[in-house]
This record gives sequence, structure tokens and C-alpha cells, in this order.
Amino acid sequence: MHASYRPRPLVQQRVLEDQVELWWSRDPRHSLLCYCASVVLVLGLGLGGVGLLSGATGPSGEWRLGVGATLCLLALAVLLKQLLSSAIQDMNCVRSRRRINQLKSGGKADPALMAAVGLAVTLCGTALLFVGTVGSRGHDSGEMFVSGLVLMAAGLAVAAAVGSYGTFLCLRRRREQRRRRRRRTNRAGSRAVRVFSVSGGNAVSGGASSSRTGLI
Repeated sequence: MHASYRPRPLVQQRVLEDQVELWWSRDPRHSLLCYCASVVLVLGLGLGGVGLLSGATGPSGEWRLGVGATLCLLALAVLLKQLLSSAIQDMNCVRSRRRINQLKSGGKADPALMAAVGLAVTLCGTALLFVGTVGSRGHDSGEMFVSGLVLMAAGLAVAAAVGSYGTFLCLRRRREQRRRRRRRTNRAGSRAVRVFSVSGGNAVSGGASSSRTGLI
């Protein structure tokens, strides 16, 4: 009879791990979360920048122009990162797992870029707060103060979200490492028990055979 060959699950897992196309789609939850966060950042920064640039015709045109242009550039940077990741994935020109883990959506580059954007927005808000507090013009300083508060709160919220996300990932990795260690110790203990039982069975069988030969 010819037995049908069935590949082992471990062999199948290794074959799937060697597929470069599948490296981009690992951790779909993290990828979807970072993609949605990037879309929200692009929309928020773009709308904020366009809103500030549209009102840059009055006496407050200088700081509106500077802050609005900065927000638009930050939105463009986040958008370019997402477009670059999708383009590299479509061209399949990167074959290194480390580079793919950095460039893919939800990889290491997304939290770093979002943290940098949050810090930049916080710096813009802090600068506006400082200038609005020191400035002598009443109406203009009031607008700068309110805009600075909004930008500073938004930047701190983004930085806090990225920090909590990184903390969650670190805790999750530690839990996975602990589970792997427990599995290894359990496997080692089960192997030791099996070896002990086999050696004990051999010793008992050896004693019985020697007693039989003595009786003969």
C-alpha cells in the first residue's frame, strides 16, 4: 500500500516563514491600527495647516503662515511614508526581514515617525504660547495663545499614544518570552521523566533476566 505523504505542521510553518510576501502581512491588527492612526494624523495636520494658511492675510499672517506650512509638511511626511511602504511592497525589492519589519505598516518606523510628529507639533504649540504670552498685541496674542494650547495638547496626546503603544508592545513581548521559557522548561522536564522511566524499565528488565539465568 502506498501511504500518502502529509507534511508536518512544523515543516509547513518553516515554508511559510520563508515567503517574503507574507512578511508584510504579519500582525494585521498592529498594521491596521498604525494605518488608521496615520490617516487621522494626515487629515488632522492637513486640515489644521490649511485652516491656518487660509487666514494668513491679516496682521497675524506671519505666524499663521509658518505654523500652517509646518503642519502641512508634517502631514506630507506621514503620507509619503505610507506611500513609500506600499510602493516597496508592490515592487518586492526588499528581501531582508529586518528592513521589512521597519518599513511595513505597523513596523518600527511608524511609531518613531508619529512620535517625531507629536514632538514637532508640541514644539510649535510651545513656541506659539511663548510668543502669545510675550507679545504686546491683544487680539493677535489671544489667537496665538489659543492655537498654541490646541497644538500643544494635540502633540502631547500623540506622543502619549505612541508611548502607551510602545509600552504595550514591550509588555506583550515579555509575556511571550515568559511563555516560551515555560514551554521549554516543561518540555525539558517531560523529556527527563521519559528518560528516567525508560532507564528504570531497562534496569528492572535487566535484573529479572539475571535472576532467570541464575535459576537456570
